[in-house]
Amino acid sequence: MDEQVNQREEVTLVARKACFGLPTACPSCLPVYIYLKFAQTPFNLDFNLTYPDSDQIPYVESGTYVAYNNEKGGVIESLKEDGIVDLDSEVAGVPDWISTKAVVNTWLADALMYELWVGSNGSSAHKIYFSDLPWPIGKFLYFKQTRITKQLLGITKDNADRREEEIYGKATIAYGALATRLGDQSFFFENRPTSLDAVFLGHALFMLHAFPETSVLRSKLLEHSNLVRYADKLRTEFIEAGSSSSIPPSHADPLSSFARGGTSNWSSKPKSKPKKERTEEEKKFRRRAKYFLVTQLVAVLVFLSLLGGSHDAEVELDDDDYDD
Repeated sequence: MDEQVNQREEVTLVARKACFGLPTACPSCLPVYIYLKFAQTPFNLDFNLTYPDSDQIPYVESGTYVAYNNEKGGVIESLKEDGIVDLDSEVAGVPDWISTKAVVNTWLADALMYELWVGSNGSSAHKIYFSDLPWPIGKFLYFKQTRITKQLLGITKDNADRREEEIYGKATIAYGALATRLGDQSFFFENRPTSLDAVFLGHALFMLHAFPETSVLRSKLLEHSNLVRYADKLRTEFIEAGSSSSIPPSHADPLSSFARGGTSNWSSKPKSKPKKERTEEEKKFRRRAKYFLVTQLVAVLVFLSLLGGSHDAEVELDDDDYDD
């Protein structure tokens, strides 16, 4: 058993691509990247451009172990629950920490999602998710995600203004509470990083770098100078200073930090022919990518045809009314 534990697999974070000066510009991926950085866990960073609307991304894999975004409350919660990386062991039972993290995961997450998909012109979302796709497919997927976001946030034509005011109002309260809680400390609790810091830092960096100056939510964050200093300081210390190690060479020891805390939950089954498996996986992704593009193109064509038919019907109806 000890021999198996000592055999260490490479850790890989699969995320969406880098842009806006961030290692990954996906608001779901960036907190996981930061969490691994806080834990001083060397890892490879791979970008998946095949499925821009997949809810499995980000995910962390090592050997046969995989932690998906859409399972167990997300990648960070999976890593904690499975005993892989847990930065919250000393604060998990603190009521103030629990409530503060809940505010970040709900009020701020909703506000970011609203502004990314509904309250903006969509330029940031397009660059992150759809810029590598043909324009019709990207446009269709953007409208699809916009509709899903409105459903998740309970936005309709009748209550759109009221819901926008509620969403931004809660975000304003959240930023104020976080600024008060942080004060002049380096981290929110116990003077050390936890998953709360990873989630909020990911949120703050995304707001500061991925959204334009006209962003309402960004302007509300900028009202709290200590939160901005916090984000800039931690970005310098954990992201920019360690950027060279975010994609380590293949001979690196990616689980050196795990050895100190126990890693028996990680699979240690070696890959006998890594080059061959990688090549076969790439071929599989290419086949799936072609299938994805074809199916999405068909969906776009069906959508456009239905839209055209609906428009024609409206025109004919208007003509009849005019004749009457």
